[in-house]
Order: sequence, then C-alpha cells, then structure tokens
Amino acid sequence: MQKIQLYIEGERVDMFEDESVTITQSIKNVKDIDKIFTSFSKTFSLPASKINNKIFKHYYNFDIVGGFDARKKKDANIELNNLPFRDGKIKLEGVDLKNNVPYSYRITFFGSTVTLKDLLGEDKLGALSDLNSNTLTYDSATLKTKLKANPVTNDVIAPLITHTQRLIYDSNSSANTKGNVFYETGGGSNLHGVSWDDLKYAIRVDTVIQAIATTYGITFSNDFFVSTNTPYYNLFLWLHRKKGLVESPTATQVESLVNTWVITSPSSTLTYMVNTSTLYLSGTPNRYVKLDLKLRTTSAFSYSVSLQLNGIEIHNSGTVTGDLDIPKEDFTIGQGNYNVIIQSAQNITFSEVTWDIGFFIGFGQVRLNTYTSTPFSHTNDFDFIITQQIPDIKCIDFLTGIFKMFNLTSYVDNFTGNVIVKNLDNYYSDGIAYDITEFIHRDKSAVNVALPFKEITFEHGDTKTFLAARHAQLFNNTWGKTEYSNGENLDGGIYKVKTPFSQMLYERLTDSNTSNPTSVQYGFFVDDNQNPYIGKPLLFYPILNSGDSISFLDNNSSHSEVETYNVPSNSVALSSATSSYNMNFNAEQNEWGALENPADIGFTNSLFEAYYKNYITSVFKPSNRITKVTAYLPLKILLNYTLADRFIIGGNSYKINSITTNLETGKSELELLNDL
Repeated sequence: MQKIQLYIEGERVDMFEDESVTITQSIKNVKDIDKIFTSFSKTFSLPASKINNKIFKHYYNFDIVGGFDARKKKDANIELNNLPFRDGKIKLEGVDLKNNVPYSYRITFFGSTVTLKDLLGEDKLGALSDLNSNTLTYDSATLKTKLKANPVTNDVIAPLITHTQRLIYDSNSSANTKGNVFYETGGGSNLHGVSWDDLKYAIRVDTVIQAIATTYGITFSNDFFVSTNTPYYNLFLWLHRKKGLVESPTATQVESLVNTWVITSPSSTLTYMVNTSTLYLSGTPNRYVKLDLKLRTTSAFSYSVSLQLNGIEIHNSGTVTGDLDIPKEDFTIGQGNYNVIIQSAQNITFSEVTWDIGFFIGFGQVRLNTYTSTPFSHTNDFDFIITQQIPDIKCIDFLTGIFKMFNLTSYVDNFTGNVIVKNLDNYYSDGIAYDITEFIHRDKSAVNVALPFKEITFEHGDTKTFLAARHAQLFNNTWGKTEYSNGENLDGGIYKVKTPFSQMLYERLTDSNTSNPTSVQYGFFVDDNQNPYIGKPLLFYPILNSGDSISFLDNNSSHSEVETYNVPSNSVALSSATSSYNMNFNAEQNEWGALENPADIGFTNSLFEAYYKNYITSVFKPSNRITKVTAYLPLKILLNYTLADRFIIGGNSYKINSITTNLETGKSELELLNDL
C-alpha cells in the first residue's frame, strides 16, 4: 500500500483514510486520434478537518471576508510515500454538510497539461502585446522593403499575395494592364504592376508561439519549436484580418460642425443633428426616410467608404475613384448613430462630403436639409500594429492547429515545469521499456478491435480561395486533402482531422507574350467570384526569389523595379531537390515545377507522410489489437513511467493507450496497443 499525500500551494491537506484515489492517463487514444494534450483528472473528497478548513478558509461560511476563491484553480501536487508523483492544479467544487455541519470538501485534481488550455482561455492572438515590437509603418516604401526582405533573418516580411487584384506577366511593351507585373528595362512609360496597398505583412509563426509563451508564462521545450526545425520555423502567418484594404486604427471619419434642425411636417416631427463624424436621428417619422451621401474629389486616387449604423456596416462602396453618391433608403431608418468611414491607400483630399436628408409623403419627397463638410484630407500613412491586424483566432485554436498539422503531443516535465512539445514519432522514440510480466493479474483480460473507423481524412479548414476552389470544381477533390484507409472495405465511420487554417493553391505566372514560365509565383486571396475574401488564417512558406524583375506601383503615378521578392509557397523550397517538405496533407502537384512538367509532384514529404504515416499505418494494420489487462504496478514504475514508454508482457511489446491506476494499491487497468 502506498501512502498518498496531497499538497495545495505547498500545504499538505488531510485525506480520508479510506479515500481511494484513482487517475486515468491517455495519449493519442486511437479512438480520438487528434487528442493533442495528454491529461488526467480526479475528483475526490477531503475531510473538513481543522487543517483543511484553514486551507479552504471555511468556504462554507458566507460571512468570511477575503475567503477562498473557488473560481480559480490552485497549484497542487501528489506524492506517493513522500516521493513526487504528479504536479497539477486543484479546483474546489463544493462543500458537503451533515446536520448543517461541514463534513467534506469536493475537489478535482487536474494533470498539468490541462492547465495550458486554462492559461490561454478565450484570449485571441490580438491579446499578444509582445508582437507589437514588430510594428511597421504601412506605406509603399516599407512594403517594398519587406517584399524584398530575407525571411531567414526577418520575422516580418511582405509576401506576394494580393487580396483584390489578379496578377499577370506580359512582356509585350504595349500591355499596360494595371495588374501586369512585367517591368520594362529603363522604367518604361506604362504605369502597371502590383499595387503596394494590395499587399499585407506576414509574421513568423514561431514569433507568435514565443509571444504566447511569454504572455502566459509558459516555457516550451526546444524539441519541436526550434529554429533548426525548418518545416516549422520557416512558416509565416499572413496578417489578414479584414478583407479588402488594410484598415487604419485611425481611419479617417468625416469631420463636421455641430448643426441641429427641427422640422415640423403635417404628421410627424424629425429631429437630426450632425456632430463630429456622427449623424444622429431621433424621432421616427411615419414616412419613408432617405439619406443621400455624396463625396466630391478631384483626386485620381482610389478609396472606399463604409456607412455604419450604430457601429454596424450597412453599406460599403468597394474601391472607387472620383466622386461618389450613396443613396440609402430604408423604411426602418430612424434613431441611431450614422458614421462615414473613408479609407484610402494614398493621401487624398475631398472638397466636400454632403448629407442630403429627406422623407417621402405619398409620391413626393420632402427635403429636410443638407449638411456639407468643409474640405479635408485623408492621410494613408499609419502604424501597422500587429495585434490589430493579426487574424481573429483564439490562441488555443491557433496552437491546436499547429499541433494538428505536425501531429504533436505535449506534456509537462514534472521537474522543470516546462511544456515538452514533440512530434508523436519522436515522443515514442524517447520512451523506455518496462517488463511488467510478473505484475500482471491473469484472472481476467480482453483483446478488442483497435480502431472503430474505416477511414481518416486530413485537411485544412478552408480551401475556398479562387484557385483552390477552381481546382475542386475541375478535379472533384479538395486541394491538399488526403484520405487514408488500408485499402479494404472496412466497417466503421470516417474520422476527420481538420486544421483552422486556409490552404491556398499558388500560381506561377507564365509570360503571356512568350509562353515561357517566369520566376514569379503569387497568391490570389479572393473568393471564387474574385471578390475580397476573409477566409481563415493563412500559413505559408515565403521564399526569396529572383530572376524576372517585377513592377511595383509606389502610387498611382509612379512605379519602380523590384528584382528580388518573397513568393508564397506550400513547400519549404520551390524545388524538391532542395527540400521535399510541404504543408499539404497530400502530395499535391508542385505549383512551381508543374509549368515545366505537369506530372511533377516532387514534394513527397507531405504533412501526412512526414508526421502521421507511421502512427496511422500501425493503427490500421489488420493484426492490430487493444489488449486490456490488470496489473499491480510497483512504486518504482508508478513514479517513473511516461506515456511514451512501452510495457513488455511475455516478450511482447505494447504502447500505452490508457492507464487507470489506484494510487494506494498500484492496481492498474491497462489498455495496450500492440507495438508491431
């Protein structure tokens, strides 16, 4: 019999003498193969003794000021015979009373890795203030610099991914289409190229991971999250939070004087006021109200206008040039705050912005009044604050997505407190073997079917961007997706492993004039109708490429040559001769090499091949079984085993699928997967 000792924030608690403490641990349970955090929990009772009442500050007494806060988990650890067993957290669930006298405290002990989810909670990537040390000015000069920046040494770069305009390459000197990135030697007179405001920055994924670690006081091990791990470290996250143009945190709003009019009509009264960037309407006339918004400018620069009612967008102009009229008619228009938000990538001046307000009586319009602003200018330069531009995703969901991509598992080192993160294959390779043959209770055992699924699918969460959607339509399969079965017609369902990320099909441009492949590869992040698209967060590999210079539109009146630029890719390298790793689950066609060889797959180390195949194929083997046995494990094994270890029984090796242990007796119910 082992003596169990429980400590809460360093204080030893009293336990019932007959309290049975049983814990269950499981790693990559074959019935839930995308379970990424090893964990266990146990709910049990503690006596309402003097010591425990002191620790829990008489929680049953409502009158105590500054009592025990049961809303928060507390650090805890379990010892067996005065030797460390497991660290974790406890949560107070409640107090049981008998005859109105406290009898016991109900608590739950959580294994350490569960607390990773607790630490991150519902926080989003935008909460990672450390990322703002990478803040840049959003203007053409900085965009061009970051487009040419080496991603090996720069944590923030600009990839050749557009969000409004499709690019072409046409060396015909008369081809002056705006999206033509061909650069004429000497500059040429034709104004075309990639618009700087059609580009956005991207940040290294590891920078985000390390910001999570710093923000929440986590130390990740250097097993996977390390710079020498190229398939992980070279990944970047595109900073695309909102479709269309990048929105400045201080987007220009209409500045105005305060004006108030009271209008009396035969049947209703309408009062409205224009007040510094806001139009107020109060009193709802029983009439058809019409608002006409007119903008006047002689500028040749493009801009967009968002009309908002109580902070909710009710109209968006899209990208326009020159004067703009926005009629807004609605039977329900009434009391509320109306905001006009103007965005432009260039400095632009408006001679006036006019509100025309009226309503209809029968078939006639009553014009109430007109408000016109004084001339004002919009300035495009602003700080690109990372936390305000990073995709809108929870930290835990982002981290979980990375775990799913690379088939990672994690656990907390009981000695250092570090979170150990490893690919599952590497995790198992570090395990040791324990021969438990002599400890097996042979009266009862069972051998069960290992896997209740006939097929497993692996895919990214969003493949709806233009080229990926067209690929699905043409070939009737999803870009980057793979399906695995052992080729037999098995019974069971389909298990899905899906990340929360977008997956793009990139395009290597061909010179329309010569039909020759160019060195330009880019991403077109729009929907199937070629409209701006928000999608899910996009991960990619940037590759600094050169060869064919591209034309870069610094503004609407000048362009310049860019000789090296970051092309986006699904692969670590453009050529499989350099690296065969890519972030498709399936070994898809090589976007780069396909122009020269349509049959080129090249990148054989897909996510499935590199990180899942060994484990999945072993699970699907016809000879695979789940063996259930009972063992009375000695203290030397209970204190030291990890879920990466193997158990040897009668000369046969088994991986631990799950283990449920009574800490007092050492009696353990084992689910073992034969290690073939």
